[in-house]
Amino acid sequence: MPKQKPPKRGKAPARPTDSVEKTKVIVQFKPEFSVPYRDGAEDFVVKNQIGPWTQLKERFPGISLRRLFRTTKPETIQTLVERARRSDPTYEPGHFLGYFEVTTAGAADLAELVKALRSWRAVRVAYLDIPGPDPVVDATDDPNSPSQGYLDPAPDGIDAEYAWGISGGDGAGQRFIDLERGWTLTHEDLTAHGAALLHGVLLNSSRNHGTAVLGEVCSVDNALGCVGIAPSVASVDVVSFNGSTRVDAIIAALGNLSFGDVLLLEAQVTVDGGNLLGPIEAFDAEFDAIRLATALGVIVVEAGGNGTNNGFAPALAMDTFTDPMGRQIFNPASADFRDSGAIIVTAASSASPHTRLVYGPHGERIDCYAWGQNIETCASDNAGATDLYTSGFGGTSGASPIITGAALAVQGMAEASLLGFRFSPLQMRAILSDPATGTAPDAGETTDIGVMPDLRAIIDGTILNLTPDLYLRDFVGDTGEPHNGSISGSPDVILLPAAVADPQASFGAGSGTENSSTLGFTAEAGQDNFIYVRVLNQGGTDAANAEATVYWSPVATLVTPDLWTLVGTAVLPNVPTGEILTVSPAITWPSAEIPGPGHYCLVGLIGHPQDPAPAPGDLLNWDNFRRFIRENNNITWRNFNVEDNDPAPDPDTPKGFVALPFLAPGAFDRVRPFQLEVQARLPKGAKAYLEVPSAFARRLRLWPDQIEAVKKRNVVRIPIRVPGRQVFPEVLFAAKSRTRMRLLVHIPEALRKHDYEVAVRQLFEKEEVGRVTWRLTPGGQKKPKRKL
Repeated sequence: MPKQKPPKRGKAPARPTDSVEKTKVIVQFKPEFSVPYRDGAEDFVVKNQIGPWTQLKERFPGISLRRLFRTTKPETIQTLVERARRSDPTYEPGHFLGYFEVTTAGAADLAELVKALRSWRAVRVAYLDIPGPDPVVDATDDPNSPSQGYLDPAPDGIDAEYAWGISGGDGAGQRFIDLERGWTLTHEDLTAHGAALLHGVLLNSSRNHGTAVLGEVCSVDNALGCVGIAPSVASVDVVSFNGSTRVDAIIAALGNLSFGDVLLLEAQVTVDGGNLLGPIEAFDAEFDAIRLATALGVIVVEAGGNGTNNGFAPALAMDTFTDPMGRQIFNPASADFRDSGAIIVTAASSASPHTRLVYGPHGERIDCYAWGQNIETCASDNAGATDLYTSGFGGTSGASPIITGAALAVQGMAEASLLGFRFSPLQMRAILSDPATGTAPDAGETTDIGVMPDLRAIIDGTILNLTPDLYLRDFVGDTGEPHNGSISGSPDVILLPAAVADPQASFGAGSGTENSSTLGFTAEAGQDNFIYVRVLNQGGTDAANAEATVYWSPVATLVTPDLWTLVGTAVLPNVPTGEILTVSPAITWPSAEIPGPGHYCLVGLIGHPQDPAPAPGDLLNWDNFRRFIRENNNITWRNFNVEDNDPAPDPDTPKGFVALPFLAPGAFDRVRPFQLEVQARLPKGAKAYLEVPSAFARRLRLWPDQIEAVKKRNVVRIPIRVPGRQVFPEVLFAAKSRTRMRLLVHIPEALRKHDYEVAVRQLFEKEEVGRVTWRLTPGGQKKPKRKL
């Protein structure tokens, strides 16, 4: 993993305050109305008749528009959005610069103001932002609770103690930011982390809350007080939404976090316009900011909220909840459902078997539960005491840090044991909420609250130590790790005109053909043909029911997904661990679907629920495509062709030469610069030419004595050094262009009894993004009707 830059440090924090948040009116204008993002934008609304602002002001004197993102520059949001789009092809950004607060000059019926704004055609949403208190229920009436039992083995706790025995299981190397309003960062059990306030103003009355949260996650392993779940995290910082907004604080945190880092959201909001408290993503602006975070690869843990009046029933029933705009945003079965990608946490009893606490939110959208009472952790007071502790912390405020600590432990172990690998937000959520590796609540619990992660089960089960890691070789000698070798010479996609009785015996481990790259390269016309895929598993557990999928493409130096056509899929019942070469059942290529005569590229993918293959859509972002072809071992290309080196007569080809046609495509998204390189592993005395269209040759800016024009065919032949490599100048390729080229090769007749190889590579920023390889074999072989 690349070394991370040190976190950005904000300006010196403002003086701590004890200000109280007020209810706000939030409005989001639709993007097509282009309301400028500035305070006082109501003049634009009036001038351009966006809505009846004058009449609205008569009803609510003194109203004005104020940016919701007050401290965040629009270009900062745009930069983060562009990063998120590159990182997550499924990400659809919200209209961040459409959010405004409608400020009022005095007493006003804010509910009526919201109702009036919702009637405007230009308004997408309008709602009341009623802040909630810190989401904690103080359980001081139970002082005899077990000390830090949440660290114990399941079913009591998450078994953090077991994780500490695994490299990275104490959170080593990980980064974490807590979002709330107050902390005592100099607490004796926290000060060694050197945490800084990166944004906002510290709220004195929230010091105890934030100090307790940090104590659960990362209290230092020393001779004082308690110990955190992830005591060895590399970096801890905080952002406050006091004196700011929650969305500004989230954006500020994102500027200091990288892929796989963790952001904890310790806040709650009134979700029904009354007293019912829930997660902050109930509000549209906060949802958009959280979705941006997860699209950037930041793992977000979100407190679910503490029901009515911060600790009483009823709790938020997510499956049936309808927000003030009539939407069932937390119900996966509803058309209004929206998934931020965050891990939403509820609170349960400390005693096992665990049951939901009366105020804990519940429903299918809840991912995990954890202790919501009797939590031993650090404490402070309004004056910033540095040596206090409590055994009575709780609520979803207490449950969420437990899940945060589990995430940091899992990420630390993954990074330490899997060569720098880090889990994405969706992967981490799937791991921590997996019933197979979590503690289920009491059998009598009638509400849906997910599971509490069991780190021992995650370590010993199918997540870390024993997950499959399937791969297809890009070339003979590929070990499944990122490499700089050929990416298009796979020996593991085998095409035959007839089915094989026992594919495993013919091509698998012990067959004697394990490292052959010339198995099955031809197809027979007029009949079905058959493709076999060979798979290796370098993970810690067998892969049951892995899926091998094959596509075909024209022979091209850059085999982008827009060139692919599906052939079919086969299921491998079991791919054992230990890198035992395992062969798929036949994938039938129906005769009617086989393209015309010529060579073709085959693209193979292998996937498993715990090691998914990329889908073509995952590769339709250029940065993703480059990363996948180099770093993802679940996909390979067989752009390796076998030709007779004894040439057949061809009126368009010089006598004695073999013609090797191919495409040199442009990228699928926009104009990009590429280079071509010819590698000629040929004997002395051989000759080779690269034949390109005349228009393309002009872009190469070659001297006249470097080319041979063929006027009748409007092409140019460029002599190639033999043997050796020849790199051509960088040329701009139009998006989705398909430049037809040929490599012409002549081998003296006396030397045709040996095999030779030639290849054409396509380079982007000096990195190979594709190649075609031909093996020229001795003549006299029967020529297949169709070669692939």
